[in-house]
Amino acid sequence: MFNDIGWAEVLTIVVLGMLVLGPERLPKAIQDISRTIRKIREFSDSAKEDIRTELGPEFKDFEFEDLNPKTYLRKQLGNDDLGLQEIRNSFDLRKEMAELSDSVNGYGDRSDVDEGSRTTPSGAPGRPDLVKKRDLTAGERPPYDIDAT
Repeated sequence: MFNDIGWAEVLTIVVLGMLVLGPERLPKAIQDISRTIRKIREFSDSAKEDIRTELGPEFKDFEFEDLNPKTYLRKQLGNDDLGLQEIRNSFDLRKEMAELSDSVNGYGDRSDVDEGSRTTPSGAPGRPDLVKKRDLTAGERPPYDIDAT
């Protein structure tokens, strides 16, 4: 219920309670608050049970947490009826980006070149250098991409 309250907030509430109520009335106030929270929980649980019994046996697996859109989506995407896990596993973003950078750098389809032979500007193997400009020979024109203009 109070999952988002940290220790700093609890300490602040206790200190404020000491200042406002005083040390002699604070224990009774804590008992009253805890009794009220307990009654609210019992009321909530009984209301959930009443709703479940009224809905009937076809809704016996109904969970009220499923009404939260975040929980519902997580539950639906977690079950693999749609085959999403297979799609997630088949898509390798690093490989796709390496192929894209190869085509940008003019490597073309060079499957014979292993990943470790390409280097970054810092000289680290594994990633191609996307900012390095290719040296042109005398009289050679720079590459021109009509679609990029």
